[in-house]
Amino acid sequence: MTAEGFRSESDVARAENFQVDLRGIVDLLSNHLYSSPRVYLRELLQNAVDAITARRAKDPEAPGRIDVRTGPDELSISDTGIGLRPDEVRDLLATIGRSSKRDEIGFQRDEFLGQFGIGLLSAFMVSDRITVLTRCEGGETTRWTGTADGRYTVESPEKTADAQGTTVTLTARRGAEQWFKTATVVELIRLFGSLLPVEIRVDGELVTDGRAPWDGTGPGQKAELVGYAQDRLGFTPFDVIRLSSPEAGLTGVAFVLPYPANPTERATHRVYLKRMLLAESVEGLLPDWAFFVRCVVDTSELRPTASREALFDDGHLESTREALGTQLRGWLVRLGTTDPERLDKFLAIHHLGVKALALHDDEMLRLVHRWIQFETNLGRMTAAEILERYGEIRYATSVEEFRQLAAVAAAQQIPVVNAGYTYDTELIERLPQVIEGAETRRFDPSELATSFDTLDPSTELALRAFVRLAQQTLDAVGCEVVVRAFEPASLPALFLVDRSAQFASELRSTRERADALWSEVLDALDTRETSKPQLVLNHRSALVRRLASLGDPGLVKLGIEGLYGHALMQGHHPIGPADAALVNRSFLGLLDQAVPTQSKDGR
Repeated sequence: MTAEGFRSESDVARAENFQVDLRGIVDLLSNHLYSSPRVYLRELLQNAVDAITARRAKDPEAPGRIDVRTGPDELSISDTGIGLRPDEVRDLLATIGRSSKRDEIGFQRDEFLGQFGIGLLSAFMVSDRITVLTRCEGGETTRWTGTADGRYTVESPEKTADAQGTTVTLTARRGAEQWFKTATVVELIRLFGSLLPVEIRVDGELVTDGRAPWDGTGPGQKAELVGYAQDRLGFTPFDVIRLSSPEAGLTGVAFVLPYPANPTERATHRVYLKRMLLAESVEGLLPDWAFFVRCVVDTSELRPTASREALFDDGHLESTREALGTQLRGWLVRLGTTDPERLDKFLAIHHLGVKALALHDDEMLRLVHRWIQFETNLGRMTAAEILERYGEIRYATSVEEFRQLAAVAAAQQIPVVNAGYTYDTELIERLPQVIEGAETRRFDPSELATSFDTLDPSTELALRAFVRLAQQTLDAVGCEVVVRAFEPASLPALFLVDRSAQFASELRSTRERADALWSEVLDALDTRETSKPQLVLNHRSALVRRLASLGDPGLVKLGIEGLYGHALMQGHHPIGPADAALVNRSFLGLLDQAVPTQSKDGR
């Protein structure tokens, strides 16, 4: 026999139950699970509706009514539900987490609001004492009384309940009396239970009608929905879109915002679960690109989180999100087909949302191609108009780059799209994948030089000494000087830098500011086999021609330095330390030339 065979009875491990601190559980609910104590009334309504649903499953003709009575520090809520037997009272009201027992009794999860077996615990957030008086189908009445210190009693009272159903009575805890005021109770019931398919009265007054705003049909339905958005959401919608997802048991509407929405903020929606309000600000119901609508929906199949204030993000929600996104996209496509003028108005407000969708959706990209106007240096045009007129789309990827080139390119009748705004570059680059024959390419500033007129040989020969002196002047800043003729004649000089030269300039600037280690790394990247930026002097400018005719080399240098600085600033190019020194020297030198030196006698 092994040593294990001689163990005493006291050595054998015994299984024991966890001890639950009810006050700690209540603190967890109020401070960590629920956003506000107001949900206590939602939980009470939930229990009452579940009880009525259970009774109607056996007797479809059973009454469905909830009566609420308010007092200074007491509240009671009565239902005409199925009622509970004494053993069911213990299992449902005094056992935390026994949701499986609810199923055995008849509260199957697919048909009822409650799922988490925490029962009346949420009511302890506002109450120190809870009394439940319930009468089951056979007529037996049971009273359950629980207190916030974790104790409870179950008894059969001498006076039985008048009818089958349950009455829950709460006694307000100190500091929570405001949650029992009649006005507050009515407001919360209308908030959470306005769509519930049962009659709800507060102190005898009917406070709900159980009707969703999208339930009706007919010519006045849209006006009713617009009124609902004005009253509940605070805006007059641009349009109203009906939503439906049979797999999620979802019905409702999407209200199109009449003002631009911030695409960086996630849209939130009002969601009802089995006609009970889940939350007013639920995220994740729609794709991120659909930030231009606000939804009000009811679902019977999507899962709530434990707090019942959000939706559980699982595969079911993901498929629902895709289905609703498809319906919104269909509305946009139909709008473009049936009411182009209204689509223009919509795009003027919500172009960002449509662009975000078009990044991944070919049909939306076709809509963007036909309808959304892009900023160009020749005026606002759609992508379709640019392709039809010019055969291709050339674009600048930043607003700064566009500003540097726009005016001069326009003078040469070269269209350039400002694709520096959100999504524009990605959309233009994706067009050839969807639009047959579409050609797009990023505009290189060096292309402008090839469009300028060259000078005749005799003029070039006459300017050779001037160009040589100008080149010597700008060698210190690594800039090549060329002379061309272009429009507008009022622009004396243009600074052009292609992308490789720009990269090299930024790389060297960074290396000058970096420490020794990073300088060595950046040295390895700097091959110096890049083209130089160009200062293109415009021979059609009277100022350039006068400067070229000057016989004073010093004054010519100052003039070239001044034109270089002017071209940098005119094109919104960054100005480095060497550039700043050159511009400063030019300014002071020209100022010195402009102000005559006085002689000793003051003349």
